[in-house]
Amino acid sequence: MTTANVSSPTSTTPTAHEVWKRSRGLLIALLVLVIAGVTFAAVRSGTHHGHLDPRSADPKGSRAAAELLKARGISVTVATTLDEATAAAGPDTALLVTAPNLLTPSQQRRLHETTAASSGRTLLIAPGAAAVSRLAPGVRAEPHRPVSVLHPSCAFPAARSAGPADMGGVRYTAPDSTTTACYPSGRAPSLLILENREDGDTVLLGSSDFLHNERLDHQGNASLALQLLGSRPHLVWYLPSLADPSATTDDGTSGDNNHDSDDGSGEGASGDESSFLDLIPSGWIWGTLQLTLAACLAAIWRARRLGPLVVEQLPVSIRASESAEGRAGLYRKANARDRAAASLRAAARTRIARLTGVTAREAHTSDALLPVVSTRTTTTGDDLSTLLFGPAPADDAALVLLAEHLDALEREVRTS
Repeated sequence: MTTANVSSPTSTTPTAHEVWKRSRGLLIALLVLVIAGVTFAAVRSGTHHGHLDPRSADPKGSRAAAELLKARGISVTVATTLDEATAAAGPDTALLVTAPNLLTPSQQRRLHETTAASSGRTLLIAPGAAAVSRLAPGVRAEPHRPVSVLHPSCAFPAARSAGPADMGGVRYTAPDSTTTACYPSGRAPSLLILENREDGDTVLLGSSDFLHNERLDHQGNASLALQLLGSRPHLVWYLPSLADPSATTDDGTSGDNNHDSDDGSGEGASGDESSFLDLIPSGWIWGTLQLTLAACLAAIWRARRLGPLVVEQLPVSIRASESAEGRAGLYRKANARDRAAASLRAAARTRIARLTGVTAREAHTSDALLPVVSTRTTTTGDDLSTLLFGPAPADDAALVLLAEHLDALEREVRTS
C-alpha cells in the first residue's frame, strides 16, 4: 500500500489553483513594490536633473550659479549635443563643457577645432590626460588631488578678485610661458588659462565643486563662477551625453577611443574608463537599492520561523493509509528517494526481526539479522544484504521495485 502511494503522481501534485493561492500574497506585494518604485523614479526623473545641470536644485546641481548669471544679464542656454554646442560657439559666447571625458576622441578634436577659431571662451571641467591632449594640445594633466580651500597665487583678475575658493582635483601644467596658472595644489595649478588665437581663451578647471549649489556660497566660489562663466554675454552650458548621435561617428582612430574616468564628482582621473554606475542618475540607483531592500525584507518575512515544531494531539483520527500517502507525497516532492528507501527497509527489517526472533536492537545490524533470515528464505548472500542494507535506488522505478521485493521477502519469511 505504501509503494502505490509513493508512485502515485495525482495525490501530491499541486493544482494551478493551489499554486496561485500559495504565492499570490508574495506576487501582489512584489507588484506593489515595483509599481511604487517605478512611479517614484518617474516622478523624480521629471523634476531632477544630473550632475552640474543648471536646471538642477540638487546639492550637486548648478541652478544657483545659473540663476545668478541670468540676474546679471547673461543668457544661459543648455546644449546636450555637440552640434548644438559648436553651432553656438562665437566671440560673444562662453562655452562650458561639464564632462569632456565623456566625449569620444573624434568629438574632442572637433570641439577643439571649433572653439580654437571662435574667439570666445571655452571652459573645460576636469578633463583627464587623454581628453586634455586633444582639447588643449601641449597641456599635461597631473594626478588628482583632494578638493580644498586654495588661494589664487596668480595675477589673473578673476581669481584675485574671488580670493580663496574650493579648488583642486586634476592639475595641469603647460610648457608655454604665456599661460596663466592659478590655485596651485602640490605645486601644480588646478586652474589654467590658455590664450587662443583671435583673442579667445581656454580655461581648464581641475574641479567642479565650486559650481555646486551646496558650495556656491562658500569662500569666493560664487565670485569665481560669475567672473569665469559671465565673461561673455552668452553662456552655452554643454552637458555631454552618450545619447549624442555624433558619439557614434568615428574618424577611424578606434585605437584611442578611450574616455577618461569620472570619479562621480565630475572630475576625471587620467587614463581610466568611465564606470557604468557613474552614468546612471542617482535617483534610479537609490530606487533600485530600495526595491532590493524591500524584496529582501519580503523574502525574510515569508521565510520566517516562529520557533521549533510542537508535538500536539491530533483533533481527529487519521487513517494509516492517509498518513503514509502524505509522507510519501513529501518524499516525492523533495525527490528524497534515499529517505524513502531507508524508511521502507527499516520498517521491513523491524517486522522480519519479530518473525525470526531477532531482538529489536539487533534488527538493524546486518551481522545479526542476515544469517537468521537466510535460513528461512531462498534469497541469500549479497542479494539479501543489498535488499535489506543496500544503497538508495537511482530512480522512482527502482524504488517501486525495491518495495515489491521487500514485500515478497517478508511474505516468504512469514510463510516459511
